Amino acid sequence: MKRLATIIVAALTSASPAFAHTADGLAGGFAGGFMHPLLGPDHIAAMLAVGLWGAFLGAPAIVLLPVVFPLVMALGAVLGILGLPLPGIEIGIAVSAVVLGLMVALAAKPHLAITAVIVGAFAIFHGHAHGTELPDGANALAYALGFVVATGLLHLAGIGFGLLTQFPRGRMAVRAAGGAIAMAGLVFLGRLI
Repeated sequence: MKRLATIIVAALTSASPAFAHTADGLAGGFAGGFMHPLLGPDHIAAMLAVGLWGAFLGAPAIVLLPVVFPLVMALGAVLGILGLPLPGIEIGIAVSAVVLGLMVALAAKPHLAITAVIVGAFAIFHGHAHGTELPDGANALAYALGFVVATGLLHLAGIGFGLLTQFPRGRMAVRAAGGAIAMAGLVFLGRLI
């Protein structure tokens, strides 16, 4: 268990501090949008946590959270593309990993509506970051479709691991993964402040 948590923390914290929020070298369109979230450990951590939390909570959250996040994230992206300011984007993204990881680690089971609001609030920050990084001349719709698909796949990966909650040791492993994500979020946050 401790070894799994150590591996997760090492993987999440060993990447570059630049996060996913630069589009340097990425083409626009679907490929650029798809790769954008996959290049940032902060985004990966939060997306895995959404899937883990959904799996931990079970039905209907296992379906609702991975639907709410991309939908609200797309709205945040539109705000970013339009150039509407949102203060503290990177801090909001880092805090999302902390909070979502803690929800899993602490086995938090708030009312489904509160869960959806928490996930949706953080989705705005992630989406805004993606929207503001839309490369010049890129097809915004294809780019958005790319990052929504990548985000959905990260949610599915979290759900896949989260299904281990059906077993006593699996439940402990999922909670440990949530703790590791929360710790990684604190590292991301520390790099920003």
